[in-house]
Amino acid sequence: MPETTDTTPMPPPDSTRFVLVHTSHPGNVGATARAMKVMGFSELVLVAPRFGDVLSQEETVAMASGAADILVRARIVPTLAEALDGVQIACATAMTPRDFGPPTVAPRPYFAELLQSAQGDARMAFVFGSERYGLSNEDVYRCHTCLSIPTHPEYGSLNLAQAVQLLSYEWRQALGGFGVTPRTRDPRLASVDMVQGALAHWEQALVHIGFLDPAIPRKLLPRLNQLCNRTQLTAEEIHILRGIAKMILDSGVKGPT
Repeated sequence: MPETTDTTPMPPPDSTRFVLVHTSHPGNVGATARAMKVMGFSELVLVAPRFGDVLSQEETVAMASGAADILVRARIVPTLAEALDGVQIACATAMTPRDFGPPTVAPRPYFAELLQSAQGDARMAFVFGSERYGLSNEDVYRCHTCLSIPTHPEYGSLNLAQAVQLLSYEWRQALGGFGVTPRTRDPRLASVDMVQGALAHWEQALVHIGFLDPAIPRKLLPRLNQLCNRTQLTAEEIHILRGIAKMILDSGVKGPT
């Protein structure tokens, strides 16, 4: 038989790397993988994590929640220098500016500026420090910029995986984001006669429970009619409303007389 060739186009290579330095908690590694995957990123590198088997620990896999493929491809290296190999722009993350080192900037304006420049196609790395101590000055100095997520001035402590999620979202949005598929409304709108039939049914039910006095209707039915017209009820919704009215009438329960 002739050899067949798979012509399915390959996805573009991921040009963004997420680097976790001296991570302590396996759950954060798993949650980081999940945060990356939902934003379409796949390259994860750990620098000297607390546990050498962190990528396969039960808590890690559980917190990844479907992003186990990120964990399988992830690498563990001993130094940040190795983690940044091949990277052209390295972004440290920190809450407060350092006295010396790269400039500290907010992610959104920095990403917009970056993509407008000639560096827009550069290979990026986001570098996150340990849960307790963050990044050392030496690690920050290796990076081109320091990203600080704008938070409330009185409390800026973010969980590691939360910080990954926020930055991965901002970066994905800067790259163009993903489209949102809107929920389409049921096209089978109720006809005028269906609405009127439902209103007549509800009139019986409301009289039955004593909510409507036929002698003094006070324009209740016209107001309900306008409500139905504004909401553009579907045929299925009319059936639901009539089913409720039927249950009221069949229940035998009456309002005050």
